[in-house]
Amino acid sequence: MLAKIFSYFIPINVFKKKSSFSNTLELTWNNGELVLDSKNTNYSYGSLQRILRKGLKYIGFERIKKFKSILVLGVAGGSVIKTIVDEIKFEGKITGIEIDSTIIEIANHYFKLNEIKNLEIIIDDAFEFVLKTKDKYDLIIIDIFQDTIMPNFLFEDFFINRINFLLNVQGFILFNTMVISENDSIRNLTYKKKFNANYSIRMYPKVEQHNELFTVKKLKN
Repeated sequence: MLAKIFSYFIPINVFKKKSSFSNTLELTWNNGELVLDSKNTNYSYGSLQRILRKGLKYIGFERIKKFKSILVLGVAGGSVIKTIVDEIKFEGKITGIEIDSTIIEIANHYFKLNEIKNLEIIIDDAFEFVLKTKDKYDLIIIDIFQDTIMPNFLFEDFFINRINFLLNVQGFILFNTMVISENDSIRNLTYKKKFNANYSIRMYPKVEQHNELFTVKKLKN
């Protein structure tokens, strides 16, 4: 494909669409890789896939492979799901929650997300979903942005406690955050303090220029 070849010299935009949740979504060939971006940040593949792959490596590919159920809050183009399926060879159930149906249409068409047999995609608000679900999970991945903005509810006690309730003992949370301002740094330090001795929490700053990752292991109920 010529676009892929030329993308090693200059990014080649191949698709652009307005979305009610993400404003503008763009698909671009960049350094031989097809990536999904919003106006100001990478949404899937590219740097975001590298970030979340590092987080999964912190938890351990072999450990994840033995899990039975994974919840992904914020699917976008599905790059973390591709890592879980293609690289980790995870065969358990993956549930993906995405509020933006336009992104899922793009992911299905360009990244073949709908061909992953052990994946269920649900179009829903992540906050609403975690309130309703009765399922428990071994790994919960939180990767929710509207462009560069992280919704406030992600850092509020009610949501944090609900996520903790949905997590199985010995399970993990992988939380991707964006740190652009001093307030964001303070917010993350506050988040880190919200977990008691039943949890082991680690923060990995500067995974990429503006990203900090958290891994949280549930030691006991």
